[in-house]
Parts: sequence; structure tokens; C-alpha cells
Amino acid sequence: MFSSIDEVQQAMEKERYICDRSLATVLYLALKLEKPVLLEGEAGVGKTEVAKVMTQALGRRLIRLQCYEGLDATTALYEWNYPKQLLRIKMGESKRQPIDSVENIFSEEFLIRRPLLEAIQSEAADQRIVLLIDEIDRSDEEFEAFLLEILSEFQITIPEIGTIRARHRPLVIVTSNRTREIHDALKRRCLYSWIDYPSFEKEYRIVTMKIPNMNEFLAGQICHFMQTVRERDFYKKPGIAETLDWANALVHLQRESLDRAVVEETLAASSNTLRI
Repeated sequence: MFSSIDEVQQAMEKERYICDRSLATVLYLALKLEKPVLLEGEAGVGKTEVAKVMTQALGRRLIRLQCYEGLDATTALYEWNYPKQLLRIKMGESKRQPIDSVENIFSEEFLIRRPLLEAIQSEAADQRIVLLIDEIDRSDEEFEAFLLEILSEFQITIPEIGTIRARHRPLVIVTSNRTREIHDALKRRCLYSWIDYPSFEKEYRIVTMKIPNMNEFLAGQICHFMQTVRERDFYKKPGIAETLDWANALVHLQRESLDRAVVEETLAASSNTLRI
């Protein structure tokens, strides 16, 4: 556990993530208050990376729930292993040992744990984790309402087994690309941070930190180019992820500087998101 906001920033920078003080403050309070964090921002600005970096900095295990349209409670929590249950019944019948009660096949042995249940059970067993609920805006509003109940109590009742409670609340990081508005009820339960596109100085630090063998002059050119592109009227602007992809491509191609020919030849490595 960190004792100050500065320690959060230092730990994240050690893991090669440049963290603004406002974000570090939110993460520090999330650990102290045991509240979820909602990170919003455009795609590719580093929201998911926050969870991965905090996992490393805290020495915990990462459990990730990737959201998508149609995601429901069964997929996120648990389901029964029906083929295994049927096999157990058939084995009992072949040995003339019928199942004595329903509980025999509705026990933890036959339970398939999905991310949310796995997170609760890990914390119940004192295995500290970071739970990443990625791109919540892709899921339906019904799943969002279900998630509210889990985040408020962090327990789940399985009728055949009973109630499972987490001894400690995990660090929960919820991300959204803001393709739709998140319900106010979920926002009220979370600490909030907006991650914007990086400034030139921050982007330059990120590129030179992530790609230490990068030519500094080329790194500056790339960052300046990306800053200029973001000022244009594109439907989808490139994030830091695209900047790093392009920089890595140029390093592997042994380019030392940008010119028109190099840009036209290599921008496809990151510009698949650029749409007017």
C-alpha cells in the first residue's frame, strides 16, 4: 500500500507509465477508501494500461472482464459445467451408484468461474487482485445495472452453494471509451478520472521511456506530427498507442528522421484509426 500520492506516481513511473498527479490522487484514494475507479477517455490513451501497471506496482494478480454487447451475468459471474455433471451422472449409473442428492453435482467442483466470481473468491482467500472491467460502454444497460449490485456489496449468492463474500475489496478499475453515456448510479459509486490525449512533452517522455533505443530527434518529430494530426477534424484521432506502434515500426525500419516519403510509407502502421 502506498503512503502518499507521490509514491503512486513513482511506482507507476518505475513500471514505465507517466502518471499525472490528478490520476495518481484518484488511484491513491481508491486504495484508501476501497472504491472503484472509473477511467474515461478516447481509445488508445492508456486507460487499460493503468490497471496493468497498478497490478505490477502492487504485486497483485490481474483479472480482466472484457465487456461487449450482449454480455450478461452468467458470462461475467459463473455457470455450471453441464457436460461434467452429465458425465458424473452417467458414471454413477454405470456403477449402479446413482447420485444421492442434487448437491453432489451442484458443488464447487462443477462450477465454472467467470471473472467476477473469480475476483470475489480470490479476495475471500486473501489473494489480492486488481479487477479490470474493460470498456463498460460496450455492454448493455442491463449489465451495467447488475454490475452496480456487485460493486456495492462485492458478494454473490449461488443458490446451490450459498453466499460468497470478499474479505477485502479488490482494486476495481472500470474503463469507458464513452461511446455511450454511463449511468449516473455507476458514476456515483466510483472515483472518476478523465484521461486526455497527452501533451507534446508527456508524449515525448512516454515514447523515449517505452522505446529507450529511439532516436531522440525522430521521437520529437513523431510526437509533433501526432499533436498536429489531433488538431485536425478526424472522426477518430490517434492515441498514444498508435504513436508507440508507429515509433516501433520506424525503429525496426531503421529510419532516422521523418520526411514525406517515410510518412506515406509507414503511417499505415498506426493510421488505421484516422477517419475524416
